[in-house]
Amino acid sequence: MDQPVRHDSMRARNLALVLGEVSRGGPLTRAALAEATGLTKTTVSKLVGDLLDARMVTEAAAVRDGERGRPGVAVSLSGDHLGALGLEINVDYLSVCVMDLTRSVRLRRTQAVDNRYSISTDVARKLRKLALEAVDEAGLTIGGAVLAVPGPVDPARGLLHGAPNLGWRDIRPAELLDLPVPVAVDNEANLAALGELWFGSGAPDFLYVSGEIGIGAGLVFGGALFRGTRGFAGELGHVVVDPGGPPCRCGGQGCLERYAGQDALLQAAGLLPFGTDAEPVGGRGPAGIATLVERLRAGDGRALDACEQAGRALGVALISAVNLLDPGTIVLGGVFAPLFPWLSGPAARSLSRIGHAAPRLEVSAVGPDAASLGAAAQVIEQMIANPATHLSRA
Repeated sequence: MDQPVRHDSMRARNLALVLGEVSRGGPLTRAALAEATGLTKTTVSKLVGDLLDARMVTEAAAVRDGERGRPGVAVSLSGDHLGALGLEINVDYLSVCVMDLTRSVRLRRTQAVDNRYSISTDVARKLRKLALEAVDEAGLTIGGAVLAVPGPVDPARGLLHGAPNLGWRDIRPAELLDLPVPVAVDNEANLAALGELWFGSGAPDFLYVSGEIGIGAGLVFGGALFRGTRGFAGELGHVVVDPGGPPCRCGGQGCLERYAGQDALLQAAGLLPFGTDAEPVGGRGPAGIATLVERLRAGDGRALDACEQAGRALGVALISAVNLLDPGTIVLGGVFAPLFPWLSGPAARSLSRIGHAAPRLEVSAVGPDAASLGAAAQVIEQMIANPATHLSRA
């Protein structure tokens, strides 16, 4: 026999049903919500009242549903109370994004910092300070956070298996943050792909390639992220493009990262002396890439050669991904976005060798904040899918 449905479980499900309709199609009157959900008008009114008390929705000016009857009051999401945190630890920066329930970004903070082989607790302490300051300034009640990290993650356990460019292995970074809200952990490229899905072009199928010091990828299919069996899908940076190439921090040799990663690009362009402790000519992170773009625009031969080599290597690595996954579109993000005019041509020429129609190469519509946007929006998605857990936070 089917198990009976508990009243509280049914209420939680119906709250999610109503809030989901408001999120997708709002503003909607209570009458329109009853029609869309199949619930009675009395039930909808009670649920809307609960959501109003929790300050998850608001009611605005009267609108008319049809030709007859009194105007109804429109229900829409409220961005004035609840919010989410999107966090990112990368090799040369920390990032925080505060987003409200309407998916509007209330505040972004990025701090340039060299995290190579830093002690994980020290990095966590810096990010915690940045996050708490952002939350205090934004003035929202935070319902949860997601942390993006540059390496393969087991999301169910919050375990970062390895981040070679940070020198970290088998740690739980959310526990180190010790924030006063639940924190989930996911791979940076996966979250950037979700950021592109929700805030970019909106295409339901694409391969997102995140260019940083490391290179990752996230596959979106049918409007959902593909993670693989263990959550390790997308480690494009360690695809071998030259078996006789230079050694990589992962322990391999000739990996894509050694040709098209941020450090490799800056070194080839003469902006980063060789050596792990070297300081780039134009600075680390976005500043270094901005200097590279300036030189590319000025027609600097060494900078142009660096992007030509990186683009060819990127195309070679993508051939394997295309043959295996058959994406219709490949989106280049991270540092590849500002370098797209110089990388995309050589990459496309390499891809053209696959012998059938190559996918389109497109530049990210989101930019460098894709991972923190995707992280924050993932929390919002969860809050809308399960509003009952947040009713007590009014």
